[in-house]
Amino acid sequence: MPGAMWCRLTHKTAQTMAYTRKTWRQKLHNGHPDKLERVDRKMSDVQAGSLMYIATPEIVDAYIRNIPEGVHTSLQQMRKDLAAAHHADFYCPITSGIFLRIVAEAAYEDYQAGMPLEQITPFWRMIDARAPVAKKLTFGQQFVAEQREKEGLPW
Repeated sequence: MPGAMWCRLTHKTAQTMAYTRKTWRQKLHNGHPDKLERVDRKMSDVQAGSLMYIATPEIVDAYIRNIPEGVHTSLQQMRKDLAAAHHADFYCPITSGIFLRIVAEAAYEDYQAGMPLEQITPFWRMIDARAPVAKKLTFGQQFVAEQREKEGLPW
């Protein structure tokens, strides 16, 4: 029976090709390089031909680690700073939010694994209640609110 043979092969293939979800730490250290790309068409307020910087989660992590205690920095400010540092016209608005979430989730993973709070990336210095990423965090917003309160930052 061709159908029965196909079913056995498909089932066996599915077993050997089981998907394992990456941890946030693995997503943070994904091995992809940062890059500069020319935008070939107009995007909202960006003109065609502009140079766009696309960082990596590790670069975003390093940026956040340099934010002093008690200081809030916006995602928009980080985008401006990283674009300027890499001689680009702007930093990709899509990846910046994605990478911020990866950094936050990986730091919280480390915290849950027992790493002291002082050693994790202080992502709460960039995430406030208005930030879209705040609502997407798998661990909720309470941890962020508590850390911001400890540093005297408004939530």
